[in-house]
Parts: sequence; structure tokens; C-alpha cells
Amino acid sequence: MLIGRTRWSMLAALVAVAVPTAVAALFGADVVTVADAGAIPRGLPVPVLPDLGLLSFDLIAGAVSVAVIVLVQGAGVSESTANPDGRAVSADRDFTAQGIANLAAGLLQGQPVGGSLGQTAFNRASHARTRWAAVFSGVWIVLILVVFAVPIGYVAMPVLAGLLLYAAVGSIRPGEIATILRTGNASRAALVVTFAGALLLPLTTAVGLGVALSLLLQLNREALDLRIVQLRPLEDGTMREEPVPKALTGDGVTVLDVYGSLLYAGARTLAAGLPDPVLARRPVVVLRLRGRTSLGATFYRVIADYADQLSGRGGRLYLSGLTPQLLGQMRAAGTLGLSGPVHPVPATDIIGASTAEAVHEAHAWLVSRGAESPDPS
Repeated sequence: MLIGRTRWSMLAALVAVAVPTAVAALFGADVVTVADAGAIPRGLPVPVLPDLGLLSFDLIAGAVSVAVIVLVQGAGVSESTANPDGRAVSADRDFTAQGIANLAAGLLQGQPVGGSLGQTAFNRASHARTRWAAVFSGVWIVLILVVFAVPIGYVAMPVLAGLLLYAAVGSIRPGEIATILRTGNASRAALVVTFAGALLLPLTTAVGLGVALSLLLQLNREALDLRIVQLRPLEDGTMREEPVPKALTGDGVTVLDVYGSLLYAGARTLAAGLPDPVLARRPVVVLRLRGRTSLGATFYRVIADYADQLSGRGGRLYLSGLTPQLLGQMRAAGTLGLSGPVHPVPATDIIGASTAEAVHEAHAWLVSRGAESPDPS
């Protein structure tokens, strides 16, 4: 720890391993060494092609599970630890590098590898300045296997355990933990469960538990955070937000806007919150989607069902603020067809213009259907 604060900080870890090990050997201390866990083979492994006859469903399923856990763990390490040189984190590049590394490791009879919390914490504790620290770690491992395999066997295991504990303590960030604890019950639950899992379960199981819990919490958040509001046009051309009505009125135009995610659980929450058209005659709904870049299959099913309900009562559904990407996605989805009860209105550079256009078209359509004085609700 003291050496780490001097200009010799890069040698701190080496000194921390060598000195206690030398002292233990000098005084004949009865400690467990690396060699007690098994002899370190000298030299590099010979490349071997995989035996394709061993392929089975269980093997493939296990490999996919390990790959997912390794990638998720690596992504978590990348997000929590910024690059020392200030470069932005790229998950695509990280995944590609891990894939190439694992292919090479498999050919060399190695185990699956990925972003390591322990190695990252140790590099930070050793004052690593660039990403080359991880590369040179591999170089040193090769050198150890070729030249220093026997001396490394004398290293005292308690020394390595102490280094890992020091690195782990150094990686704890009280400020971030406090922020998570103040964020809400969902964040606190994820933090506590993942931390407890890391202490009591194997690391891969703990990571898998954390991923599953995060997914459940995300689905729950999408369902709870979604809010539907009604936009009522005012005389000055602006719109005022009001609570969404429980039921639609006949020969009227209802403009709706949605806050929150419309993916997965959010789309189901939208279905439950849309006003009921069953008692209305020629109800028209304009759903504002400006700012949405992508929507899922669940949303398309929900909107298709709602459009059919409106059509069954002689009404229509307009979707305003659609980007070219969304229009293309809807055409590719096929279930909407962009004809019949669903009418898309592309977005423009003017905020609110596409919604105003949809409202104007809806009023004109109602008049053409015999509604003398459509209600601009």
C-alpha cells in the first residue's frame, strides 16, 4: 500500500507477493503455496482441434449459457470502469474481442474467458494507465509458464488472497452505492440480492441471478412507469394535458400521448389504459408517437386490436409523429397494413404539426361520415 503511493507503484504488487513469500520460506512457516493446489505445467499448450463427436444439446446449451454470462459480466465491467485514456466504451468491440479470445482459448485447450472483475480491480489497484495492462498480463502469464513455472509454485496462497482482498476493497465506490440505495426499492433490491449472491453463490450463478432480477425489475418498471394523457387542443393552437377518459365519446376526436416505454410490459399497460370505445359511435383516436425510434411486436398487436375495436364502432385510429424508421418497421410487421382502421401520419420538423394534421384529417373524415359538428375532444 505504501509503495503504491510512490513512483515505484507499478512494482507494488510484485513486492507484495515476493517479500511475504520470501519471509515465509526463510522462517519455514507452514503456509499453503500455489504448488499445493497442483503443479504448474511448463511450456505452452499445443493447439488441438475440437472433437465434433462430443457435440450434444446439453453441451451447446451449457456453452450458450456460459457465453451469455461471460458477455454480461464483461459488459458490466466495461460500464463500471472507464478506459484510462478516455475512449468511449464499445460493447460491440468488447464482445468481438471476447469471442476471438475464446475461439483461440478453445483451440489451445483453455477455459472460457471474459471481462474479469478481479483482474480489473487488481489492475486499477496496481495503477495501470492504459488498456495495454491486460495485454501485458497475458504476456507475463506466457513468460511464467515457459520460464518461471517452478518458482511461482512457492508463492504463498495467503499473499494472493490478501492482494485480491486489497483490490476488491479498492474497487468499492461508496458514492455510487449510496446513490443506488437512494434511487428506490427496485435498485436497492437488485444491489442487495446481487451482492449476497456474489458472496454465497458461485460467481457465474450470481451473475445469472443478477441478470434475471434486473430483467424482472425492468419489466416491472416498464409496466409501472407508463402514463397515458389526453391532449386537449386550445384556441391558441397549444394543447393541454388532462387525465385520459375511461370511455370514448361518439363523433369525437380524442388525442392521446404516452410517457414511458412501449416495449414488452409497457405495451400491455398501454392496452389496459386506452379509453374504451364500446359505447361510442364513430370514435376517432389520435395516438402521438413522436420521439419513438422503435416499437415491438407486442405494441403492434395491441394497436391492431384497438384499431379493430374502433373500426367495429365505425371509428378510426391515427398514429402521428412517425419517423421513417417506424413507418418502415410497421410496413415490415405486416399486421397493421397501414390501411383500414389505422392511419399513419409522418413526423415533420415542427413539433406538434403531424398531430395537428391528424386531428384535421379526423375532423374532415367525421364530417364526410355525416357528423355535423365533431367534438374536438
